[in-house]
Amino acid sequence: MSESEQTTAPAENRKPKRRRRKPRRRQSNWDLRQFQVPVEAGKWRFHDFDLPLPLMRAIHALGFEYCTPIQAEALSQTLLGGDVVGKAQTGTGKTAAFLISIMAYFLEEEEPNAQKTGAPRALIVAPTRELALQIEKDAKALARFTSLNVASVVGGMDYQKQRDALGRKVDILVATPGRLLDFHEKRDVDLTQVEVLVLDEADRMLSMGFIPDVKRIIRHTPKKEERQTFLFSATFSPDILNLASQWTHEPAHVEIEVTVENAANIDQRVYMVSDDDKQRLLINLLRQESFDRVMVFGNRRDLVRKLDELLRKAGINAAMLSGDVPQNQRIKTLESFREGEIQVLVATDVAGRGIHIEDVSHVINYTLPEDPEDYVHRIGRTGRAGANGVSISFVGEEDAFSLPEIERYINGKLPCEHPPEGLL
Repeated sequence: MSESEQTTAPAENRKPKRRRRKPRRRQSNWDLRQFQVPVEAGKWRFHDFDLPLPLMRAIHALGFEYCTPIQAEALSQTLLGGDVVGKAQTGTGKTAAFLISIMAYFLEEEEPNAQKTGAPRALIVAPTRELALQIEKDAKALARFTSLNVASVVGGMDYQKQRDALGRKVDILVATPGRLLDFHEKRDVDLTQVEVLVLDEADRMLSMGFIPDVKRIIRHTPKKEERQTFLFSATFSPDILNLASQWTHEPAHVEIEVTVENAANIDQRVYMVSDDDKQRLLINLLRQESFDRVMVFGNRRDLVRKLDELLRKAGINAAMLSGDVPQNQRIKTLESFREGEIQVLVATDVAGRGIHIEDVSHVINYTLPEDPEDYVHRIGRTGRAGANGVSISFVGEEDAFSLPEIERYINGKLPCEHPPEGLL
């Protein structure tokens, strides 16, 4: 992307609702001289987008320096007021891309004269509680030096506590579809003032059957010509592209392709092993001192439960994350894993999607996923933010059928080998 591409969006295509104002910010002595990032060929810095100072301060505090490809591509469109339909996997930085755009807009533009309580200016809809809560956490981190208010409404959590949060002015609301509709039907949420709508992981919302709910939600927001809309999906199926055309207005399409190069900092290994030897291999691997923080993926809930029991009996500090675990316990487990109190997290794909945890040293695929896209999501749990990571896949008799399809999907060959001596 050249500099000219960043700045040449036609003025007539921009949404007319934005009015410049002095940025809303808290008093501080911080300035950009405390955030030095050298110009580097082929990379975009956050400095290159002329973002508001409170937002740059938060970006600095979070340790961000250079934009990821999806951030550079998306911000060049969204900061001009345009809609974006983006194809990107979890872990590519898309959450920060849309949050930074929303906050830059709100900090630089004039506020509504009479914003009602419970009437968000930005609405972010996500398919799962875990993803929604992670987006809320990221939003609060980026808004920490501003007076922007962030709230969430998600199923499985304290209803009254969420209702209380809606009793004040809300700038950014993160929600799962079912709970949002509950609040809307009770008139605790007003969607008529939504200026920015984000639909995250649209492909998952489609596969989980949420599209009818999402359509009902969108009908209560302003017309697509009167709001800015971002839609992100890991895949662009005909159904997703059809929905995007219904919900967005003259969008820019941004695609970050899935390739082996995208995971260049992840050492991907494949161990050929019989199904009978997988348990012993897993235990012996996890007993190595170099395995600091590990995610182990299995295809089914019953398998994840079995592996969790196996590891605990072997004296390994493990916990389980699947649909069988109550929501409050899942959140506690995630926090314990994030804080390093748990060494190994055993998870299904549904539970593992949307989890943002830094410093995961290894991902182990106890079974290969049936959907090759999930392979990319799994290994994307490690090697984040430029760190190195390791992914190890156990390929037994049943998994061998999935391997060629995964290699076609990532457009590369995976190195297959026997486990190192002494592990079996």
